[in-house]
Amino acid sequence: MYIYVLGSAAGGGFPQWNCNCVNCDGIRKGTIQATARTQSSIAISENGTDWILLNASPDIRQQLFDFRAAQPARKLRDTGITNVILMDSQLDHTSGLLILREGCPISVWCTEMVYQDLSIGFPVFNILKHWNGGLQYRQIDPNHAFRIDGFKHLEFIPLLIQSAAPPYSPHRHDPHEGDNIALIIKDQKTQKQLFYAPGLGKVDDMIMATMRNSDCVMIDGTLWTDDEMQKCGVGVKTGREMGHLYISGEGGSLSYLNQLSDVKKILIHINNTNPILNENSIQFAELQANGVEVAYDGMHIEL
Repeated sequence: MYIYVLGSAAGGGFPQWNCNCVNCDGIRKGTIQATARTQSSIAISENGTDWILLNASPDIRQQLFDFRAAQPARKLRDTGITNVILMDSQLDHTSGLLILREGCPISVWCTEMVYQDLSIGFPVFNILKHWNGGLQYRQIDPNHAFRIDGFKHLEFIPLLIQSAAPPYSPHRHDPHEGDNIALIIKDQKTQKQLFYAPGLGKVDDMIMATMRNSDCVMIDGTLWTDDEMQKCGVGVKTGREMGHLYISGEGGSLSYLNQLSDVKKILIHINNTNPILNENSIQFAELQANGVEVAYDGMHIEL
């Protein structure tokens, strides 16, 4: 299985266009050691030619331009992207579907809850009906594994996770099963497994067992501390209120990652305020000391 990180930042990217926090100001001025990042999305493949997109960020056009395998140029109009899987209905994970309209019809896999949000609150399914057949809804049943035509060795196992529906959702404050999922992706050929959860809000026993049984885990790294947005003066909500588990301290994601052995551990969906973006920070050094990587655009993993 080939895994390619198209984008590794949280909503707004890094630097965020209207933000002058220490990180965003620092990368613009060159006063911190950091790398710019687009909004999070990954692509996976079993042959290096045909790819499945996991989330479609607003930055998808630039991401696909930078990812040569996305344009095999076998015919006049072509793409290596054959399907899209959505983990949730957040704008930074779904608005890229509008950019992909020239490639319609496109098969889009998501839960019923996500489909409802994308048909009512942000009706992208309805909007794109006018572009060559639009988006073809393929329902993900959170209780059953599924396969995708053309990817005979890959098995996708959805897991319901605790997080939050987007602010525009009619049930933002009334969580439903299927608002957010994580994915176990098994390669039956190599017997390797990826666990992907960019919107993880809580680690329970099932999630912990899944991470232990995986060869690579790529999970939510939005914030270093739960109150980071407040301390930076850029927001009033905590990470948990937004559906994101903080990294540091007791109960943080690092405390769980440190219980894993012989597993490749990667944080993705990094908010622009997170100090781990500064590669000279003590927080970045702490991750390195614990064998945890910070995803970056263009990162490539083979399982």
